[in-house]
Amino acid sequence: MNTYKLTLIAMLASLAIAGRMAFAHLPNIQPVTAIIIIAGFWLGPSAGILIALLTTFVSNVLLGMGVWTIWQIIAWSIIGIIAGLLGKYWSKLPSWGLSIYGFISGLFFGVILSLTMRAAGQPFWAYYLAGLPMDINHAISNTVFILALSPILGTLFQRYEKRNAISKVS
Repeated sequence: MNTYKLTLIAMLASLAIAGRMAFAHLPNIQPVTAIIIIAGFWLGPSAGILIALLTTFVSNVLLGMGVWTIWQIIAWSIIGIIAGLLGKYWSKLPSWGLSIYGFISGLFFGVILSLTMRAAGQPFWAYYLAGLPMDINHAISNTVFILALSPILGTLFQRYEKRNAISKVS
C-alpha cells in the first residue's frame, strides 16, 4: 500500500469521524457505514477494514468507549470486506445497487450489535426488536448517504485511480 492510498484512507476515515460527530444528535443516522462501503468498493477490502478500525476507535474515544467498540469494528470490517469483494468482482455495480447493499448492511450491523447483549447474558430477541427502529434508521441513512456520496467519491476515485494507479487488489 503506497503513501497516497494511506493518506486517502486517513482522509476518508476523518470524513467518517466528522460525519459521525455531526450527526451524533440524530438517532442512528450517520455516514460511517456508507463511507466504509464506498471506500471498500473502490479501494479494496483492506481499505474498508482500516477505515472501520480508525473511525470506530477515534469516534468512540470522543463519544464513549465500551464493549460495543470491538463489535462495531467487527461489524464495520465485515461490511467493508464484502464491499471490497463487490468492487473486485462486480466493479460495474451501479450506485443504486450499492445502496441496496448499504440498506442490508444497516440491518446486519444492528444484528451484530444486538449479539453483544446476548453475549452479556441478556435476551437477544427483546433487545433486537426494541432496537429495530434504530436499525431501520441506519439502513435508510446508508441508502441516502450512498446515493449522495457515491457519485461524488466515485468520480474522484476514478480520476485518482488513473493518475496514481490505485489498485483494488489489496
